[in-house]
Amino acid sequence: MDSNDPEGTVPGPRPVGVAGLSTPYRVLVALALGAVAVAACWHLALVFLHVAPSNTLSKRHARTIDDWIYPEFEQNWKLFAPNPLQQNVAVQVRAQVRDGAGGLVTTGWRDLTAQDTDAIRHNPLPSHTRQNELRRAWDFYTSSHDEEEKANGERGALSEAYLQRIAVRRLAGTYGGGDLLRIQLRGATTALPAPAWSTEQTDTATYYRELPWWTV
Repeated sequence: MDSNDPEGTVPGPRPVGVAGLSTPYRVLVALALGAVAVAACWHLALVFLHVAPSNTLSKRHARTIDDWIYPEFEQNWKLFAPNPLQQNVAVQVRAQVRDGAGGLVTTGWRDLTAQDTDAIRHNPLPSHTRQNELRRAWDFYTSSHDEEEKANGERGALSEAYLQRIAVRRLAGTYGGGDLLRIQLRGATTALPAPAWSTEQTDTATYYRELPWWTV
């Protein structure tokens, strides 16, 4: 007890957390939380309109919804019946590099899907990016291009740029000290074999879809 305190009072514990901040900082935290809440609601609303059956609201704001959803937040239903995905699709890339002597070197094919699979195998909390980014980018590209690699819609150029950006980032630091000039991607598709109890005959050979060389 403080001898100079006639009442014998002791100051209470100092508030912790947001309550312990000064008024300006509490206002700042409240504004930040409000902004996060608004952004989350906006995102969920647009995703809902994207996956919901076509309606007046989604038709009226289709451009806004598509600009927000594609390419990072696209949704699909390939996990579910009646047509679940029954193939393994691996995305691979190779590069043309100008080495220090001025020569042109073409690298071997690098399996980006296998790298993602290795990164998430036996991981109890796998990265969402490792699981979905490359796979969805490839789906986005193939759904917006025909078999001759010509865009069949307005998002063709966007899908190419998105896929190229992912591939270039994955290649960084893997081709020595040369200059990266061009890249080429391909998809290796292998059908899943039929179960042992089924009489269905399945072609499990691997088929490749090679895209044109893209200048970086």
